Amino acid sequence: MIELYTDGASSGNPGPGGYGTILRTLYKGDNPEFQGKLIEKEFSGGFRKTTNNRMELLAVIIGLEALKNLNQQITIFSDSKYVIDAIDKKWVFGWIKKGFHGKKNKDLWIRLISVYSRHQVKLVWVKGHAGHPLNERCDQLAVKASKDKANWKIDSVFELDSQKA
Repeated sequence: MIELYTDGASSGNPGPGGYGTILRTLYKGDNPEFQGKLIEKEFSGGFRKTTNNRMELLAVIIGLEALKNLNQQITIFSDSKYVIDAIDKKWVFGWIKKGFHGKKNKDLWIRLISVYSRHQVKLVWVKGHAGHPLNERCDQLAVKASKDKANWKIDSVFELDSQKA
């Protein structure tokens, strides 16, 4: 079983943003010395102009894309009702059928569903900023990345779309 903890942040909406992701699992490889030990990896990244919802989505995407094997059992813990409800309540599948007409973040939803469908995923909503240690750590990673101007990436899809509006 793999656990994936995620969070996104932005300062302003839109504004500088970041995501934080933690992947955790017990080692099941060939080396008996590590058998049953907890393996944990952290991922984060920041963008010069984006939104909180885009960063919440990207946090989940980055975690799922980091998995090397297909058909893994994964529990995703997120404080994003936007992400959890869209999948659990199957809204996103209706959006796909309608070509995402009138919906934001089409690029990230398509990317998420593509990688999501490769695994057996359970979604769990956790209340944000309520003291859950791994959710708090993801928030710290996301906020730190959102402030790291030297390493900001460009959310080119968002910036192009916002120029059209």
